[in-house]
Amino acid sequence: MTAVAPGRDVAYRRFRFPADRDRGRADGLRAAPGGLAPDAAAGRLAHTDPHSGSTADYAAGTWTSPVAPVGFAVTELVPSWTADTPPGCWLSVELRGWDADAATTGWYTLGRWAADDSAVRRASVPGQSDAHGRVAADTLRVTGATVTGWQVRVTLFRRADAPAGPVLRTVGVLASADPAGPGPAAPPPDRSPAWGRVLDVPRYAQRLHAGGETRWGGGGDSWCSPTCVSMVLDFWHAGPTPDRYAWVDPPGPRPAVVHAARHCYDHAYGGAGNWPFNTAYAATHGVDAFVTRLRSLAEAERFVAAGIPLVVSAAFTSGQVPGLDYDTRGHLIVLAGFTADGDPVLNDPYALHDGRVRRVVPRAPFEAAWQAGSGGIAYVLRPESVPLPRAPEQANW
Repeated sequence: MTAVAPGRDVAYRRFRFPADRDRGRADGLRAAPGGLAPDAAAGRLAHTDPHSGSTADYAAGTWTSPVAPVGFAVTELVPSWTADTPPGCWLSVELRGWDADAATTGWYTLGRWAADDSAVRRASVPGQSDAHGRVAADTLRVTGATVTGWQVRVTLFRRADAPAGPVLRTVGVLASADPAGPGPAAPPPDRSPAWGRVLDVPRYAQRLHAGGETRWGGGGDSWCSPTCVSMVLDFWHAGPTPDRYAWVDPPGPRPAVVHAARHCYDHAYGGAGNWPFNTAYAATHGVDAFVTRLRSLAEAERFVAAGIPLVVSAAFTSGQVPGLDYDTRGHLIVLAGFTADGDPVLNDPYALHDGRVRRVVPRAPFEAAWQAGSGGIAYVLRPESVPLPRAPEQANW
């Protein structure tokens, strides 16, 4: 069998609002229906968007979480959030690491995000690197400090002419450690209720868009992440309605995917694959959404058994995973289910047409490509009415 990463330390914690408002510190924010919003005590801040050059004054309120200990030495932190940002509004998400009783890193900005382009251009912040850590688009990599806990800080911004204010609904952070080594060969998997279950996720080929719209990351050949998100949103009957993508002209083969690519696009990174930007986009359609790491396909099976497809990130070379005959340094694929023998059933958007999207691949090499390629990154998208499966003792969802 192909070796996979040994048991990786992973912890995920999320705050929900307004219920968790008083667990942290709220400055200039009030409880609002379903979240937190700027109040009359919000401060004033002028901000110049580096990507559009526009400057505006904003009312700004901040929520800072308590320190969240994780119980192990962290090497990576990835935030994700759900929020409403009407035109003229946006938010900023920052992280810092802690150990014992003291902050061991400064604050790093992990994203300036808005659902549209009316206030700022949605972007990560490059160039953040010091003796303690560095930011790689959507991930804080801890490099020179001992970090066993974290804090997250979210600032909501509202321009004076905005018709409505922003609302922060949730914010969560994925903390993980690098595996200790290559580990032993994976043991034969145990049969699970997910074996033989394939969810009816619609099949969308990103490469249908390769000859059309080329903004927002170069077009269809680069749109694996928003295409996967579009598939899962439509599985839940939650995708954008035609009035939301009426601006796509010409409409092309699937305008909803163009809509997703535009609204997931990271103007600093130059692509539509920023992990939390994709889950934040999904959440604007009424689903719950977050980024986590799963330690194995056995954990992924719990989601499929619960009726929840996953979007997973893998890296591989042609032939490394039989059935995936191309090279990628990072690719998003929908895990739709499992065969009766436990092999993954995928909706792989890297196809020339929809009929080639569904693929069955051998379990062990795919698990290895997923774990080695991204550390088991997964997007979880589901309506609140659909319960999550029971989390493991070291909770990663």
